[in-house]
Amino acid sequence: MVVLGTKVYVAGDARDRTLDGLRSMVGNELGDLDVAYDIGLRDDDFPTVTLDGPDETVAKNLLREEFGELVADHEDGETYVGTLDSWDEDGFVLDVGFGQTVRIPADELGLGQGTPSQIRKRFGLVQHLPLRFVPGDPASLAEVEQDRLYEWSRGNNGRINANSVTRSEARATVNRAGHAQDIVTVERIGLLEQSIICNPDTDPPGLLADIGQYMPSELLAIVP
Repeated sequence: MVVLGTKVYVAGDARDRTLDGLRSMVGNELGDLDVAYDIGLRDDDFPTVTLDGPDETVAKNLLREEFGELVADHEDGETYVGTLDSWDEDGFVLDVGFGQTVRIPADELGLGQGTPSQIRKRFGLVQHLPLRFVPGDPASLAEVEQDRLYEWSRGNNGRINANSVTRSEARATVNRAGHAQDIVTVERIGLLEQSIICNPDTDPPGLLADIGQYMPSELLAIVP
């Protein structure tokens, strides 16, 4: 069984749609493999995939690469995934499942100047976003994660990051607001966390203001 490093924290019909979407994504990843799978959901809102078949090991590796995997024990120097649970003036707190959290102090974020709250907004880190970290005393944000976030803030394309919404719902919202021509694509950065990539001549804060009325999500604009 693999505990995926992304959360299903919505309720009701939205939860059912999210799990249906996850089944489709897992099916696409494992479609060519000789393996049966079953999707479950733990009490802490982290989904599980139970696998059985000759290609079980390959399937586990594919899911780990796509979603990250939560594990109960962490070894110093290795890289793991958690989801952004909270933040304060001292740093970020990641939910790593199994009733555990990991605190990353402000000076171990590696994302430049500013308070953790300012850094979170500057890089579009919506709540529940999966983030990779390296455990230790203290824990730190993984270099590969720092590199990804810096890439978001560079180049010609701004972004709007959103939570509590599937990729198809984010696309539909942009279309409904009449801005289909103002974006390049919607990138999935978590099961319920999406990054709307803007055209070079699109103003991310302006687009955020227009789509916000249609999307009951936390929205953060990233201006390159």
